[in-house]
Amino acid sequence: MSDTQKTIFVGLSGGVDSSVAAHILKNQGYAVVGVFIKIWQPEFIHCTWEEDRAAALRSAAHLEIPFQTLDLSDVYKKEVIDYLIAEYTAGRTPNPDVMCNRSVKFGAFLDYALAEGADAIATGHYGAVEEKEGAYALLQPKDKTKDQTYFLWTLTQQQLSRSLFPLYAMTKDEVRAYAVEHRLPSATRSESQGLCFIGDVEIRDFIRQYIPTNSGAVLNEAGAVIGEHEGAILYTYGQRHGFTVTSQKTDERAHFVIAKDIEKNTITVRSGSPEETAAESITLENTHWIREVPHGEADARTRHRGALRRAVIEDSSVSLAESAEKPSPGQSLVLYKDGECLGGGIIATSDTTRH
Repeated sequence: MSDTQKTIFVGLSGGVDSSVAAHILKNQGYAVVGVFIKIWQPEFIHCTWEEDRAAALRSAAHLEIPFQTLDLSDVYKKEVIDYLIAEYTAGRTPNPDVMCNRSVKFGAFLDYALAEGADAIATGHYGAVEEKEGAYALLQPKDKTKDQTYFLWTLTQQQLSRSLFPLYAMTKDEVRAYAVEHRLPSATRSESQGLCFIGDVEIRDFIRQYIPTNSGAVLNEAGAVIGEHEGAILYTYGQRHGFTVTSQKTDERAHFVIAKDIEKNTITVRSGSPEETAAESITLENTHWIREVPHGEADARTRHRGALRRAVIEDSSVSLAESAEKPSPGQSLVLYKDGECLGGGIIATSDTTRH
């Protein structure tokens, strides 16, 4: 992507990251077009998309670049919201950000940009793309605290070959300072809302609008009823709140979820720390490897910004050399090696032991 005459469509969210990304690309000589992506929102939640669009428009005007609005509401509803509801209904814990990147930002938006004559798209994600041994590699950024490659593990070679991440060598503080130095309208704006449908509403309140939930029994490991919860589908492994325990010893530590039965509408809890129930072996489904199928040692991450754990990968099975809190089925496990995101998969099952 060294040809500075190429046209880049930048996803402008209204936040500082995408605005700085657009400014950097324009300074590098690219023909930059700002595109605000409108996503689906339910009628019962106030969403800030109009404010975000206005902020994105101000940024485009300041940069003196063309501005477009792309309505991807239907794609977002089908690929992100319907998926999220289906996963919760099945008792799994979805990762909507992963699906949004795969199907919306680097799916429908990329397809639109290429159809409109763009050579590539760019976003304000913190990550990097580099050609490596005849293929495109996804690398972690300079600012590890803002690393978003966990949400990008599904990207294909075709998608990576047409994607730019201008912020890869900057920290968040440096991005803010850059925006202030260049007097960008978004310099002091708070983070833009990514998953707009959530807004100021808790995810469990959103889910209740689409899936009937009933209170049920909280069980201890012996199967005895010790409390009540608000609906088994609303809970994830390791969760320590949102349920009541009425039968508890005075010296007993707080409880956390270790299992749930969707058909019986029960959750099972244990006192102590989730870290005491460690995942040792994880089976993946729907795996995707960015450059090549990995084998042997790597580092595994089971949640955004979670600790990297030493692991061994063989086919769809990941064995953890270091204990990690038991992840919920439906979450993503992403593998890394030497700063490169290798890809990952959806967690199907995990075997645990108690320390």
